[in-house]
Amino acid sequence: MGHWEGDTLVIDTTNFTDQTAWLGSSEALHLVERLTRLSQDTILYRVTVEDPKTWAAPWTFEVPWTQSDRKLFEYACQEGNTDLPTILRGARTEEAEAAKNGQR
Repeated sequence: MGHWEGDTLVIDTTNFTDQTAWLGSSEALHLVERLTRLSQDTILYRVTVEDPKTWAAPWTFEVPWTQSDRKLFEYACQEGNTDLPTILRGARTEEAEAAKNGQR
């Protein structure tokens, strides 16, 4: 759920599952993200992480996001994205084996 606190957008996220396992977290994970514009070209991203089943106390980190003129590309964590070179190498090996054995 999101709401505004002054000039800060606050995103409060719960209802994680045991399948999430972010940094060893459990279904009790609770994130509170805050995005605040510091200047025309900088947003401060701050997140508080809480999971009493995983950590003894909540912890927080923040990162300033600075505007860039560089192109942005989405990095989607989809199955196979990071393993694509290995998957392709395996397929080429299978093809070479099949060709060597006179198969198509």
